Amino acid sequence: MAEKVDWPARPDLSLALNRMGTFDWDLDSGQMHLDPTALEVMELRPDEYNGTLLALRKRIPPDESARMDARVAQALKGGRDHYGAYFRIRRRDGSSRWTHIQGHILRHSNGRPYRIIGVLRDASLDPRDPGLPGRQDEGRRRMTGVVERTTAILAHARTVNDVTDVLKDPEALGHLGAVSVMLGIVDGGRIHLVAEGQLGSYVPEIEYTRIDAAFPMSKAVRTLQPVFLRSREEFQERYPLLWPYIEPLSVRSGVYLPLIAQGRPIGALGLLYSRDGDFTAEERNVLVALGSGIAQSLQRAMLFEQEHDLAEGLQRAMLPRRIPEVPGARIAVRYRAARMGRDIGGDWYDVIPIGEGRIGVMIGDVEGHDTDAAALMGQLRIVLRAYVTEGHTPGTAMSRASAFLRELETDRFATCTYAEADLNTGRLQLVRAGHLDPVVRRGDGSCHRVAVAGGLPLGLPPRERSGTGSGYPVTTLELHPGDTLLLCTDGLVERRGADPDVGMREFMEAVRDGPTDVEELADVLCDLVGDAGGGDDMALLLLRRRGSPAPRGSGPLRQHLAPGDPEGPATARHLVRAAAAAWGAGERADEMELAADELITNALVHTDGGGEISLRLTPEGRIRIEIEDTSSALPRRREAGDWAVSGRGLMLVDRLADAWGVEARGSGKCVWCEFLATSAAATPGPAAQTAAANG
Repeated sequence: MAEKVDWPARPDLSLALNRMGTFDWDLDSGQMHLDPTALEVMELRPDEYNGTLLALRKRIPPDESARMDARVAQALKGGRDHYGAYFRIRRRDGSSRWTHIQGHILRHSNGRPYRIIGVLRDASLDPRDPGLPGRQDEGRRRMTGVVERTTAILAHARTVNDVTDVLKDPEALGHLGAVSVMLGIVDGGRIHLVAEGQLGSYVPEIEYTRIDAAFPMSKAVRTLQPVFLRSREEFQERYPLLWPYIEPLSVRSGVYLPLIAQGRPIGALGLLYSRDGDFTAEERNVLVALGSGIAQSLQRAMLFEQEHDLAEGLQRAMLPRRIPEVPGARIAVRYRAARMGRDIGGDWYDVIPIGEGRIGVMIGDVEGHDTDAAALMGQLRIVLRAYVTEGHTPGTAMSRASAFLRELETDRFATCTYAEADLNTGRLQLVRAGHLDPVVRRGDGSCHRVAVAGGLPLGLPPRERSGTGSGYPVTTLELHPGDTLLLCTDGLVERRGADPDVGMREFMEAVRDGPTDVEELADVLCDLVGDAGGGDDMALLLLRRRGSPAPRGSGPLRQHLAPGDPEGPATARHLVRAAAAAWGAGERADEMELAADELITNALVHTDGGGEISLRLTPEGRIRIEIEDTSSALPRRREAGDWAVSGRGLMLVDRLADAWGVEARGSGKCVWCEFLATSAAATPGPAAQTAAANG
């Protein structure tokens, strides 16, 4: 006899008889109450449910759970009061069943949701496939989103490697459900497979295939039509040559899309799936759109690489074809072109053997990034090399190169540093035209920037000046055995959007901590640039004097003093103060500068040929200042009257210096004075060397 039911039936009984349960979800605490019928719908016993969403996960497959989470989040964020959706649950016997949920969202007065009250029902008796429209909508949004995201990412791809990196990224195309993504590029009559996707499903044996071969990727390129394979049997029947490679893989279907740009095939994209079944019309349209976006990005990347290779080839053709072997030195050079398409930079370097153990090295940078800059670079390198080879002094050679560039009337300028080294004595002469200061790394690993007296960039009109100076003063220092001279262009140390000093600090740290071998050190320094400095080209030259490091001491720093050169004494005073700060005698800098100034004045006033100032730190911890000139007349102390305008110079030197004296030289004389530095100055470290360079 049937169970008697009151009329009208109670609401809870009506819901239970139709397998409709209720839930109450507290969003703040995360607790969700399910009534007994809702637990039956989810096929959960009361002891299996602890009131949390985590307990429901065992009945909801991950993909369905993700879809439901997205639906609820969309309703909460969109300000809606209701939502509903179909989803599958996993039954105890392993089968699946459709379930429907409908919820009402309660909100505070400010609109913040705090509770959801709803109904959960068994939807297995609903007509046909109740969740199909929802799944189709979700799939459509998912696939469209994949195409949009992938196209946006590929818009920034500038090389073929950039494109392949995107395609190999599981986040990019993995949402399409493919277990493997393959990219082939047309190369003559062949297809070169350049990218392989996920799960190790790549087939390396067919890395190169002919376009007329019986492979699906080849057919897509030949016919300009996509090839869809719906089952493993179709792989085996249609492409028996490919089947031996597909058979051991977890692949059950696939699609091969032609990549067409400007009406011609440039490659093909292969997607392999672990599912059987045909591709819907909508899926095919989305995949074709995806192939079109990838084709445009791939063509853009290929054109960029071709233009970049052409620019770099032209640039390298204008640089020295080889660096000569120089006895007594090891030299390393590097050049890296800017990543700016066909734009060509004007950076250059050169090495010039002069003879008798002397060698000239230069580095420079012409303004601009175009063919004019490259052409001027080639002309400047050759003309400066010619002036040096003719025997002109460094300052004169630089001055003539500047005049040459002005005569070309190009409205361009160039920066340059030229160094001439005598590898027998270690004497290094440097001249700078608006370029970065060079860096010297000592044999003990310490390094510092060398404050080279500079002139204007090449090609600019010279300043109005008196006397016969070239406008490019020469700074002289000692390159000891084991010391390394480093010259570079600003592309190596400048960082886009960063403080200019950041790159220089990184450069100095890399030099200080880097390997001794110049080739290895050059590689380390080039690695500093990476992709950060891709907007400018870069040149680097390293010269290391062979031999064991000399005993500790430091210097000498030298500066030529030309008659009538108003900048010479000022530069000399700068070197004196820098040396005092670096070598532990900063408190005596004023005394040293005044004494040196008196000796410089004597050399310039009482001789015709000018002179040279030299500073060095002796192993005994004394700073020695020497002024050489071409006059054989020895200076002498004399008493000056109250109203005399001269005669007090040597008296000042005698009072200020710890010791002084005069030495006859073959072509003149040397007047010297010494100042005792602190005990710590006998072994100055990197910080002191940097202070000397920065003054």
